[in-house]
Amino acid sequence: MPSYYAACTLGIEAVLGGELRGLGAADVVTRRGACSFTGDKALGYKACLWLRSAIRVQEELARGTARNRDELYTLTGTVDWSQSITHLQTLAIDGSVRDSFANDTRFPVLVVKDAICDQFRDLTGKRPDVARDRPDLPIKLVLQGEEAILYRELGGEPLHKRGYREIVHKSPLNEATAAGLLLLSDWDRRSAVCDPMCGSGTFLVEAAWLATDRAPGLGRSFAFEHWRDADLQAWRSLYDEAEARAAAGAAQLPKLMGNDRHAGALAIAKKAIASAGLADHIQLTQGDARDYAPSWPPGLVVTNPPYGERLDTDPAELEDTWRALGQFLHERCAGASAYVLCGNPELTRFLGLRASTKHPVRNGPIECRWLHYRIDSG
Repeated sequence: MPSYYAACTLGIEAVLGGELRGLGAADVVTRRGACSFTGDKALGYKACLWLRSAIRVQEELARGTARNRDELYTLTGTVDWSQSITHLQTLAIDGSVRDSFANDTRFPVLVVKDAICDQFRDLTGKRPDVARDRPDLPIKLVLQGEEAILYRELGGEPLHKRGYREIVHKSPLNEATAAGLLLLSDWDRRSAVCDPMCGSGTFLVEAAWLATDRAPGLGRSFAFEHWRDADLQAWRSLYDEAEARAAAGAAQLPKLMGNDRHAGALAIAKKAIASAGLADHIQLTQGDARDYAPSWPPGLVVTNPPYGERLDTDPAELEDTWRALGQFLHERCAGASAYVLCGNPELTRFLGLRASTKHPVRNGPIECRWLHYRIDSG
């Protein structure tokens, strides 16, 4: 039974663990920024197709002692790499190193590459090429202390790259983090959703796909599809099932509304929403949040307002932005459940609200809180 490792944004680990158990994964262990689990090949494919909060899914191929170059070379050679690719295909190796015999990743990555290429050369007389861009076999080396672990990455491109967003706003929230935050909320997946500062529209697209039971991996390709030992029949069955579920769930789309005062952000959002097949289903308006009047009473408000992550941010403008958000929540969202992502706790006082919960989460390099506000129905 293969062992897997799924990575996620810091703070989203419990959500990822719940998703994995829902897919039928066994031995799910929550770790910092990840979950480990076991399952068959089909489960690995299903994880790539269905996990909303994961950034990548990796299958463990070898684990052992690597106190020097020779031991790492020998460990790499215990894997039959011809099961994954032929010498005509490509590979790439990414590494992470901590407290090991190597000072950085360059040398151990080179050792692993040499061991793989030497194995192919001994077997066929030829070796696969290294390709940094879309390799057939992405490999991950983790070297920690005296232990080395070798993984092959099932997704290739990170799983948060759903395919609908090519250009991002200056303060992007990646798709997997947005989906994870939605899964952390109390949304019933039927109530109207509103984002008064929607930026590139990521919350709205992820909410639409969550509500309609659309697998986030539909419409994109994965590295495992190019592997020699891939069970393509099982993969096709899983993909067909996901397409059928998305078609059946299309009628369950709730009201989705977004607003932003920046025309450039809205242009990006419109393009992403159209690429996601939702152009006719998400209403967008332009204007200041304090003047925004949603067409339907929102049951859920989710937003990622600016919190000064850019050095050229005007503090006075930032404070006014948060006051505008607070005014919108007070005046337009009676009875709603509001969630606000904030990376600067000094700004929350301008909302004029008290958070009922504060969940720590990382947005890129920024330590944030996912703040929950219950808006008084009066």
